[in-house]
Amino acid sequence: QVQLVESGGDLVQPGGSLRLSCAASGFSFDNRAMGWFRQAPGKEREGVSCISSSGRITAYADSVKGRFTISRDNAKDTVYLQMNSLKPDDTAVYYCAKAKYYYCSGVRDVGMDYWGKGTLVTVSS
Repeated sequence: QVQLVESGGDLVQPGGSLRLSCAASGFSFDNRAMGWFRQAPGKEREGVSCISSSGRITAYADSVKGRFTISRDNAKDTVYLQMNSLKPDDTAVYYCAKAKYYYCSGVRDVGMDYWGKGTLVTVSS
């Protein structure tokens, strides 16, 4: 069965960096786009970033462009989210998601069919 396991969440000060990882199993990882989403307390889930199956095409939410970088290692069945210049507004549970196809539909969750359980990122001084 499909499994997505996120890791790397932590408490970090504003301006700091974190790298999230998502280990995937149970499907052909190199045939599917992957995405990162987040949900802050009291808010709806929002798309953060998406990467195509090959890794050549990426998409980002406007709120994280220039600060976050998505990448993947198809040999390790793992997708990453490098987060720099973190702000308190980035505080959320971050979820990894598997896309239905090899391409991204922007950063919308409509294109995703499996989700991890999430990892908590807290940005606070």
